[in-house]
Amino acid sequence: MAGNELVAEIEALSAKLAEARGSIAKRFIGQESVVDLTLAALMCGGHALLIGLPGLGKTRLVDTLSTVMGLNGNRIQFTPDLMPADILGSEVLETAADGTRTFRFIEGPVFCQLLMADEINRASPRTQSALLQAMQEKEVTIAGEHRPLGRPFHVLATQNPIEQEGTYPLPEAQLDRFLVQIDVPYPDRGTEREILMATTGVAEADATAVFAADELLAAQTLLRRMPVGDAIVEMILDLVRACRPNDDTAPDTVRQNVSWGPGPRAAQALMLTVRARALLDGRLAPSAEDVHAMAAPVLTHRMALTFAARARGETVADVIDHVAAQITSATAAA
Repeated sequence: MAGNELVAEIEALSAKLAEARGSIAKRFIGQESVVDLTLAALMCGGHALLIGLPGLGKTRLVDTLSTVMGLNGNRIQFTPDLMPADILGSEVLETAADGTRTFRFIEGPVFCQLLMADEINRASPRTQSALLQAMQEKEVTIAGEHRPLGRPFHVLATQNPIEQEGTYPLPEAQLDRFLVQIDVPYPDRGTEREILMATTGVAEADATAVFAADELLAAQTLLRRMPVGDAIVEMILDLVRACRPNDDTAPDTVRQNVSWGPGPRAAQALMLTVRARALLDGRLAPSAEDVHAMAAPVLTHRMALTFAARARGETVADVIDHVAAQITSATAAA
């Protein structure tokens, strides 16, 4: 009986996610894979790093998600002169009518449920690090006091992959906090035509709320109850460990091209995101295809190529796809 209830809950959530997709599509046209990956990150309770050129709709997507998922959202434009207090908030000294003085804490924009960190790599490392505790522990410590953030709390950060002058690359520790990296490509011709027609008229369609914050929290709990077969668990472990150049199971492609590989957070991220992909597709459990599909978004920002590999024109995505294809074939054969 409990199993039937779980199936019914999963099917109901899958239908609700389909409704959310439809609402998002009113304002963010096309780019279904980008939408699905971003929704997957939210369903897993994680953060996402969106990489794409200006004008591809990253800000519009985050704003639309805030509406559709029923979350209180804030946006921070990261610049070189941005300070940690501009994100976290600060204490100010106030004087009362009777002359007494007290400190009052003024919350920064991080106190929300969906934070858009626009061009996060433009801020200094000191400012970038202000988000580390928030992303990992969902709280910040200011003046010795622990202050919880919104529930749920998600960071959707953007980066411009072309213009690197005046930027500070994110440290590996912070990159590892992002559940997935989402590459936002140019739209195809048909999609771009739809965008032109939808956004250059007198009025634009509005997205509608499908979830509320408490419903999203319940969905995140339900996702963690979804079953994952032993074969899929072993495939995830095989994939993550094979991407580490010093591991005994690493293929020559990894040993020759990869400088350092993913840690245990990558396996955790895969366990969650393959469930989310299955859920978005209306299935009750993830498959080997889900692992292969989520390999690049989960692993790309958690690996680095050697200098020689970069000089040869190799890419992290190519290495991951090669390893994932080998492991998928081996799993299918078993």
